[in-house]
Amino acid sequence: MPTITVGGVPIAYTDTGAPRDRPEAATVVFGHGLLFGGWMFQPQIEVLREHYRCIAIDWRGQGATPATAHGYDMDTLAGDAVAVIRRLGIAPVHWAGLSMGGFVGQRIAARHGTLLRSLTLLDSSAEPEDPGKIGEYKRLALALRLFGAKPVLGRIEPHLFGPSFRADPANRPVIDAWAARLRRCDRAAVRRAVLGVADRASVEHEIAAIAVPTLVAVGTDDIATPPARSERIAASIPGARLHTIADCGHTSSLEQPAAITALLREFLATVDGF
Repeated sequence: MPTITVGGVPIAYTDTGAPRDRPEAATVVFGHGLLFGGWMFQPQIEVLREHYRCIAIDWRGQGATPATAHGYDMDTLAGDAVAVIRRLGIAPVHWAGLSMGGFVGQRIAARHGTLLRSLTLLDSSAEPEDPGKIGEYKRLALALRLFGAKPVLGRIEPHLFGPSFRADPANRPVIDAWAARLRRCDRAAVRRAVLGVADRASVEHEIAAIAVPTLVAVGTDDIATPPARSERIAASIPGARLHTIADCGHTSSLEQPAAITALLREFLATVDGF
């Protein structure tokens, strides 16, 4: 994977390049959720790359970006993403972020709005972590650091995948592929990433300043960032559109890939005047 070095850290990303017949096509930049990587948007990228250049960033210590001693807070990750966008010379871009990628996207949109063409927030939140969940997340992160992913997978899965998705045996290969990738991750880095999410600051006071077209979508069965959080985001960002995805948990890009791809295609086409 190509990398762009930001503050001494090689930030990894995938890049489809512009479509062959659309050299001036706009770019969609994807920001993944915690415990994943840019690969979680592959179903969407395979479709959107026909009309857009598609780039997916891997956050520090996840995917192909190496572990760092620090810098896992949402503000630093937003700085990493801003640097990638600027170095590639692709602004303004469409930003599509899921959960953690949405935490980052809101910061970029509120503070560096000229870099964005639109903002899509999937299963995300503008608020700090629910105090009732912080302790559990930190305990799971410590267990993962000490013992590896295998002993805690059963505890983590319900936070990431909805009950309908987990109940269908046909979806097991997707969950197994995620688990295999997680087992290969640097344990200390994953713990730091979890802490960065668990201890994140609120951006509720900033998002009213977001001026780009915004799509907010959330799974009806999302327990990590419940629908009420997306509803509050949509109510706070002027003109934001809100959609709920039935039979879907926290990882909508993989649980309901066709629905998310259709939403993105329609939204981006509206923004770009197709």
